[in-house]
Amino acid sequence: MSRGEPHETDCSEVLDHLYEFLDHEMPAGECAKFEVHIDECSPCLEKYGLEQAVKKLVKRCCGHDDVPADLRSKVMSRIDLIRSGQAVPDQDVVAEARAAEAAARAAKAAGDRGTGQRPAEA
Repeated sequence: MSRGEPHETDCSEVLDHLYEFLDHEMPAGECAKFEVHIDECSPCLEKYGLEQAVKKLVKRCCGHDDVPADLRSKVMSRIDLIRSGQAVPDQDVVAEARAAEAAARAAKAAGDRGTGQRPAEA
């Protein structure tokens, strides 16, 4: 743990890239640097543990829902924009996600009605 000495890697850098670290999406050399920092820095270790627990909870509770393809595409496009440093358009992503989810549910319900009806009696 840190004894008040400065770290080789700044806490802000670790926290800015925490999800890349958690998701194993960074080069091995960077991972090793982050592991050393997290082992030495109790505030970063605490944040890492919290985010790791949240990811596990979300996976357990929401990991079985199908994500509409258009929503996945929009999210991935936004992530790519952020990673490239480009300006991200001002859009309400939450509202878009809810609208996409509602549309998917409506389509599923319409499909269920088409196949789930009882035949007409003669």
